[in-house]
Amino acid sequence: MRPRSCPVRPLSGLAAMLGAPSGGPRAPLAAVTGVTIDSRQVQRGDLYVALPGSTAHGAAFSAAAVAAGAVAILTDPTGREAAVATGVPVLVVPDPRSVLGRVAAWVYGQPSSGLLLLGVTGTSGKSTTTFLLEAGLRAAGHSTGLIGGVEIHVGATTFPPTLTTPEATDLQGLLALMREDGVTAAAMEVSSHALALGRVDGASYDVALFTNLSQDHLDFHRDLEDYFLTKARLFTPELCRAGVVNIDDEHGRELVGIAKVPVTTFSAAGAAEADWRAQDVRLGSDGSTFRVIGPGGVEADVSVALPGPFNVANTLGALVTLVEAGVPLQTAVNGVGTVTGVPGRMERVPGADGFQAIVDYSHKPGAVESVLRALREVTSGSLIVVLGCGGDRDRGKRPMMGEAAARLADVAVLTSDNPRSEDPLRILSAMFEGVLRVPRRERAHVIVEPDRAAAIGLAVGRAGPGDVVVVAGKGHEQGQYVDDEVLPFDDRQVVAEAIRRRDRM
Repeated sequence: MRPRSCPVRPLSGLAAMLGAPSGGPRAPLAAVTGVTIDSRQVQRGDLYVALPGSTAHGAAFSAAAVAAGAVAILTDPTGREAAVATGVPVLVVPDPRSVLGRVAAWVYGQPSSGLLLLGVTGTSGKSTTTFLLEAGLRAAGHSTGLIGGVEIHVGATTFPPTLTTPEATDLQGLLALMREDGVTAAAMEVSSHALALGRVDGASYDVALFTNLSQDHLDFHRDLEDYFLTKARLFTPELCRAGVVNIDDEHGRELVGIAKVPVTTFSAAGAAEADWRAQDVRLGSDGSTFRVIGPGGVEADVSVALPGPFNVANTLGALVTLVEAGVPLQTAVNGVGTVTGVPGRMERVPGADGFQAIVDYSHKPGAVESVLRALREVTSGSLIVVLGCGGDRDRGKRPMMGEAAARLADVAVLTSDNPRSEDPLRILSAMFEGVLRVPRRERAHVIVEPDRAAAIGLAVGRAGPGDVVVVAGKGHEQGQYVDDEVLPFDDRQVVAEAIRRRDRM
């Protein structure tokens, strides 16, 4: 996903920007038309950026990159020798990763400067909010783009994602493709990994939105404070012009005090001190309605076909962000009202007779709790959850998720969810530690079934009239990570098959 054509950029300009004179006999004549960190993705005219890796240095693949068409290499002192041996011009800087975003933006001609770009960060709600933002931008007459972990949109074309936020070289190429295809505004998810690793450096956000923060990714961040401060990096003049922050979240209130850009606040709980707030909230199984109240008495009635109080917060945050980006409030309201669902986010699986079957991406403690609380409000029977925890990831959240399921559901079926290199039973044992924190008389009926398909079958098979079955964790994902393999697995398909099997019995 990069532009089909790109202006030729003289390497001398990049060398001047980095303060790193290029070496090699062809240096004065060198020019680049693209950039990549993956030697397998090199196209003719590319700058190959050779980064140190966990198992090998990217410079070890310099010869392959040049053979594929790379015309210059950017690397660090460790990679210099292997890069110079190829005979193409070489730029050497102490830490190529730290300049990668700026380099990629330079190569593609600062593509974000030609777009109205809206960024969304937070633990939960990023994907849903970007879909809402895109709908509002479209209602305002923009040709739109979307970048996130569910889908990538360039106008009317949809691509599968690779990361929640693409690598810096891929992101800038994608933004340049949007510009080339006439996209005028885009919404994108901004993950903490992207902020920590500089993937969004070189991007310029007109408005950045903070949704909420709860425990996640503590296999990557030192602690919750480090996770929060990494998110807060988005709200600096280097990356964005203005911020929108949810002050119903305690970290949101903290962010208001440390943000380095002007901030507009919102509260779905109706906090009087918020700049924007929701009032007269009415929740239903098919969506919600509320009245949005803004500065100076501006207000509008909102209807959104996304259930749960957290989606009231997502919708309100999207509306405020759109208004801050220059979209009239009523236009924004009309736009978000067209969103009927987001893949894998509280997505109903059709065919269930007398009960509801829902697939949701909730895979962190706060999200699991929010989803179960939301569904409890619209469940006339029993609430049944199928839940697992990923392997090789934040181990501290496993007991927390087990506890949430046991405390808030009537039936909790604990199972596998992308065990990767870990023993699924070891993961389930950690989840069960959380189950035991819930007093027996208050605890859900807990079933442990490591086979995810069998667990889904058990949950669907025991559902009765008025019950809700929610299969949490994978959402839109279509694979199960087991050891070094990715096995085909789509919760939505497995739930649908379980419903058909139940009907045949």
